[in-house]
Amino acid sequence: MRILLAEDDRTNARGITFVLQQAQMVADTAETGAEAIDLAKLYDYDAIIMDVMLPDGEGFDVVRRLRAMKNTAPILMLSAQSRAEQKIKGLQAGADDYLAKPFDQQELVARLQAIIRRSKGFSHSRLEVGGITMDLSAREVSVDGLPVPLTSKEYAILELLVLRRGAVLSKENFLDHLYGGIDEPDSKIIDVFICKLRKKLGSAGADNLIGTVWGRGYIVRDQQMQRGPALAPAAAARHAPPSPML
Repeated sequence: MRILLAEDDRTNARGITFVLQQAQMVADTAETGAEAIDLAKLYDYDAIIMDVMLPDGEGFDVVRRLRAMKNTAPILMLSAQSRAEQKIKGLQAGADDYLAKPFDQQELVARLQAIIRRSKGFSHSRLEVGGITMDLSAREVSVDGLPVPLTSKEYAILELLVLRRGAVLSKENFLDHLYGGIDEPDSKIIDVFICKLRKKLGSAGADNLIGTVWGRGYIVRDQQMQRGPALAPAAAARHAPPSPML
């Protein structure tokens, strides 16, 4: 997942960025509201963390501008103020959640995951597409209860595909979310990751989860999960149970 962090305190920004990286998230940092808006125009973020107090104005105003721009990324506001009026003001501006400083690091990650899930149409941390189950909190994947061991990169790719089910994702989309523009390898590495991911899922019974849209990228469709290729009519006839004797 790729997160935009608008925070002018560099010490706080480094601390939050470290926490996000530990949760396998890529973070871009903006020190002003204007910079946050510019970055939001360039990249498709999974979520935005917005501090209330920024050098060039209040975070509430930045949120309003983002929503006016039709930016639909879920927004978590941070503030040293815990008064109800501040929370209400943030939610009315268009934010999805509000967290008062100081906060528990794990709570920050949990709240981010929650608003991202809700924005993608999921209400629980356990996501299911066909026979595959992803636990976003534990970062675990299983097929019909059978654990599927994945590397961090494989998990991140599958997570992105499942959260954006129905959308075709290009190699650039994956590179953007895996590396955030820092030391990005050749785009062919995505094909390698997808190939290994398919083999692991296929071994567990999820052969057809990840589809290829030639020339565009990869996709997970809601109904794409199957238990192997469909039988041809002749083969289906051979595998059908015998007709009862009359």
